[in-house]
Amino acid sequence: MRTRRRQEEGSIYEVFSDMALLMLAAFIFLLAMILMVSKMQGSGESEKSKAQIAQLEKDLASAKSRNLELLQEMNTLVGSNTAAQMQKVLSSVGLGQGQGRKDFELMIEGLRALPGKDLHLVIDATGSMHGVTAFLIPVLRVIAIRSGKHLSAISWYADRKTGTYTGSMGEMFDYLMQAAPFIGNDETIGHAFDAIKKNSPVPGAYLLIGDEPPTDVVHYHAIPAPVFTLPLGNSDSSTKVAFQKIADISGGRMLELKFR
Repeated sequence: MRTRRRQEEGSIYEVFSDMALLMLAAFIFLLAMILMVSKMQGSGESEKSKAQIAQLEKDLASAKSRNLELLQEMNTLVGSNTAAQMQKVLSSVGLGQGQGRKDFELMIEGLRALPGKDLHLVIDATGSMHGVTAFLIPVLRVIAIRSGKHLSAISWYADRKTGTYTGSMGEMFDYLMQAAPFIGNDETIGHAFDAIKKNSPVPGAYLLIGDEPPTDVVHYHAIPAPVFTLPLGNSDSSTKVAFQKIADISGGRMLELKFR
């Protein structure tokens, strides 16, 4: 149990530790640049070296300040327990209490009942999802942890293109944010599941997340595992009907979660 708790806490901290490492790398880079420009100034190779050094020193001070802020944020997280961290994330998107929290807990119960141990997220990466990515990723981290399932892979789909990532939870979400386009107009869900089936191991279940119905043909009976669907926010009736059909035919269930 102690090992599992450490793994859960680690997954929450990953995004902050990654940011801290990036800022540290920037700090070291700026320091190296100052030393290099200083050397150039001493040898008379650059007339603008004084101004360059002044600007680099300013940037270095800013990087140092941001590093300290990140360390303080990480220390705050380390000082709180996993439940408090998750509560903070849910509260930030209106799921901390009331009906929103009830909806979230019902969704978690549904995920815990999923067959098998592995869960493969399949996420709409078209333009309509661009505005929700800032709060969606932290919430997906909480969902993955609370579900008790092993997050085996994350895939995105848009305009007949798809990408699939494996690795640690932090790595997969980082890849999603960096490589998924979050542009385009075609929610090619059918093409995505065809590609995923060919290129990825079959999980216990898929969790399909999006806000628009498919724009292509979905080969329902060819999907190799149950699909639990999650239409986001104020998805219209056509999305819910389509997601319900995918869930019903594949042997899954449609979950509902409204961000308030």
